[in-house]
Amino acid sequence: MLIQIVTIVAWIAIPAVLIGAADDWFRRPLRRIAAAPQPASDPPLMAALYLALPLFVAGAIIRLLVAERLDFSSVLLGITVATGIVWGLDAAFFRKRRFAAANAGGKDFQSIPEPTTVDYARSFFPVALIVLLLRSFIFEPFRIPSDSMMPTLLDGDFIIVNKYTYGLRLPVLDHKFVDIGEPQRGDVVVFRYPVDPSVNFIKRLVGLPGDHIEVDSDRITVNGKPVPFTVVSQYNDGCYVNFQLAREQLGAHDHQAMLCPVDIDFRPDPLPGCNRRDSRGYLCGGDQGAPGLFRESKKFVTDVPAGMYFMMGDNRDNSDDGRSWGFVPEANLVGKATRIWFNWDWGRSGGPKWKRIGMAIQ
Repeated sequence: MLIQIVTIVAWIAIPAVLIGAADDWFRRPLRRIAAAPQPASDPPLMAALYLALPLFVAGAIIRLLVAERLDFSSVLLGITVATGIVWGLDAAFFRKRRFAAANAGGKDFQSIPEPTTVDYARSFFPVALIVLLLRSFIFEPFRIPSDSMMPTLLDGDFIIVNKYTYGLRLPVLDHKFVDIGEPQRGDVVVFRYPVDPSVNFIKRLVGLPGDHIEVDSDRITVNGKPVPFTVVSQYNDGCYVNFQLAREQLGAHDHQAMLCPVDIDFRPDPLPGCNRRDSRGYLCGGDQGAPGLFRESKKFVTDVPAGMYFMMGDNRDNSDDGRSWGFVPEANLVGKATRIWFNWDWGRSGGPKWKRIGMAIQ
């Protein structure tokens, strides 16, 4: 219900902001010039709109923050273009018209307040432009939304993605115009989901173009060579019970992975020891999930086409990855995940995991 209310308020915000900005930019200055040196009064409807605008804007911002399919690059680009146009047009044309109107009425132009719309545009334009450039070409923040990269990344990790490692791309258009480097096997990569490019996914790069990939009992073989993979201990965090923790050497990356060597008992609700309110329960084979046990699983074999990449999650038995939907085109690559800058899972009790802040992503 709350999200529905916020959505309605966000949609109302669009015409409300446009009407308010147009009045503030063009009509309000004339009212102020006519009333100077006394304060000008807004018409009742416009006065009510100005009072309600903060509520509408807050609703729109909240809706943007909770949106799962929002392209923030498009939003930033739109803000940058809109504020730049308002600031530029006002400096070139409309400020001169306000000056002429004030002189014609015998009023002191310097005493007439500048339209709030223009003031905001001049303030926001350089900030939006800098953020757009940084986010498009240098670094971009992402939030991990699922368990598919456990134990490397947890739901609630906020990560930094290096945008220039794989080349510079134009914002929104995603057209690469500068080649800098190529993805390496083992990189943790953010990419646009091939099935729905409006959604960002994060997985580990397992297969490069031309590779022959085999996955058997969660063990990976690349071009006939088994990837070093060693089970080191059990993994129990209360939500995942009796899983195995392993170390894997994939390319230059020595990282952790987790798996269940037997069938998983999926519970619709959290297990008794789980501190995440919105998590399912994952019980690995009752008490059978000891290191050294392997379940018989269907062998997965594929050849990676040219210009494509094969991705898998480190949580081998709870990951929606290339084993089910195929390959990632080179054009869908967003960047390389490099570091965790914050951690907070809103559904987990106990607050942030402070030790994760600043961790490098292997």
